Amino acid sequence: MDISEKSTSGPEIDVSLVRSLLDSQFPHWAHLPLTPVASDGTDNVMFRLGADMCVRLPRVARAAGHVDKEQLWLPRLGALPLAIPEPLGHGLADDRYPWNWSVYSWIKGAPATPDQIADMDEAAATLAALLNAFQTVDAADGPPSGAHNEYRGVPLALRDGVTRTSMETLKDEFDLSALTAIWDEALAAPVWSDAPVWIHGDIHSGNLLASNGRLCGLIDFGLTGVGDPACDLMVGWSLLPQSSRAVFRSSLDVDAATWERGRGWALSVALVALAYYRDSNADISERSRHTLHQVLADTASEG
Repeated sequence: MDISEKSTSGPEIDVSLVRSLLDSQFPHWAHLPLTPVASDGTDNVMFRLGADMCVRLPRVARAAGHVDKEQLWLPRLGALPLAIPEPLGHGLADDRYPWNWSVYSWIKGAPATPDQIADMDEAAATLAALLNAFQTVDAADGPPSGAHNEYRGVPLALRDGVTRTSMETLKDEFDLSALTAIWDEALAAPVWSDAPVWIHGDIHSGNLLASNGRLCGLIDFGLTGVGDPACDLMVGWSLLPQSSRAVFRSSLDVDAATWERGRGWALSVALVALAYYRDSNADISERSRHTLHQVLADTASEG
């Protein structure tokens, strides 16, 4: 998510509210067990429904439009190397809850933190296959990157101001000159000039699932759209160690400029997230610090 702008908070979402919504809109599922799902996500709340479904509701206004987009486009993405949610029910706003919401298929697995992955090289190859597959899906009618997906997939230059401001905020923790040099190099890379392609927009360990030591699923398509695929390369620095990042790079169907922009996206998003969440969200802060250390280590080895 883009935390450079604050958004309006929504109502308190608990089991009682979700049960009430199910009772009125999907009574055939209302008898099933309903259990909150723990997450460090800031945009949505999720509940497991029975054994094979989940209910997902926006908790802030900025995420409300993601519901209708996912309902429309998820079925059109086709077969991908990882399982993705299948929309099963489209809940509607009413006097109890102000936004539309969704019932999806449940994908079994745990957040794909490094301790859940047995072979990082295999994970790197799987992630590359996933991103390559996104680029083969027909994007002709897809939603162009913009406000609806918090500008993921747009030229990096549009993030210049917020990125440099975040660098300044974090100069007590990171080498400002090193960060600036990496960012300037990313900005200097040629922009994406081919036709826009599908992007997920937010691939990281919190939105990837693993089971039995292997990646198995990808969730949360709220920031999906069509644009420059470089933003999805962020996962190469947020999740993968340097050795496996080489496998990721060699398996990707992207050119050197896209790789450089991808590193710039990793740097920018991690900086902005850490500057915002440093004192309030330990999980996001830890992931952001890890990303920044990986970007710095990567460029140091290249030097």
